[in-house]
Amino acid sequence: MTTTLRPTEPLQHSAGGGRSRHYQVCVNSRGVGTLHLATHPDFGPKAAVIRELHIAEPDRGRGRGAVAVLAAEEVARGWGCTGIQAVVPAGAGRALGLATALGYTERGRGMDKPLDGERPVLPQGSGTRPMTRDEYGPWYEQRKLDCARSWMARGVGEAEAWAKSEADHTRFLPRGLDTEDTLLAVLEQTGEPVGSLWLKLADTPAFVLGVEVDEERRGRGHGRTLMLAAEGAALDAGLDRIGLHVAADNTTAVRLYESLGYRPTVHDMYKQLL
Repeated sequence: MTTTLRPTEPLQHSAGGGRSRHYQVCVNSRGVGTLHLATHPDFGPKAAVIRELHIAEPDRGRGRGAVAVLAAEEVARGWGCTGIQAVVPAGAGRALGLATALGYTERGRGMDKPLDGERPVLPQGSGTRPMTRDEYGPWYEQRKLDCARSWMARGVGEAEAWAKSEADHTRFLPRGLDTEDTLLAVLEQTGEPVGSLWLKLADTPAFVLGVEVDEERRGRGHGRTLMLAAEGAALDAGLDRIGLHVAADNTTAVRLYESLGYRPTVHDMYKQLL
């Protein structure tokens, strides 16, 4: 039996060289599932992403999904892509195993936590205050730099990493300190600034976009304090869940979040196309 991808629409083009196309997964011309392949809107036309892969229940466990993914990789190579990403929901053990077997590695993961309504108590001497306008400019430039460096450390090209950093900061801070439903705060310990928090409060879940402890202050529990402050702010906004995204190789952060009760929601899997 032969598994192939059959386009169900013309190739779609977008600004900047982006592409997208939906396919039917076929076995000997019989439809057994669907696949949506596109280029990444932030990383550019050389980065592909499998946005959707669904195999009908009766045909699962027969290698249909694996062949469909390999066929999608060939299409992506034809588009000139040098890497491909797939987002695997947490709990989808079979899909995660398939991605791993095909050479995909985890580049990052989404995590979240339900909030029980009890506002966390910060350690004695710790508290947050709004970020000032004088602090915002240097913080913003450093955040963009750190974000780009983080993506480059995970194998993203320099131009694509900077494009992703610029796109994210423009999207989430369109009005700087005046951006609605956004908390930009500084953590102080006995009156001295030790770190910063960037939290989105638009809807459930609240989303932690940035937690940063000053380099000389690390290893003293301030990261945990910032996360507790984030949970308190989310509760104050009437939200009952909080989420975040973390690089998979940032083991210190992952362990902190797990110790606070955060659990994975999605795994961002990546494979370089040779």
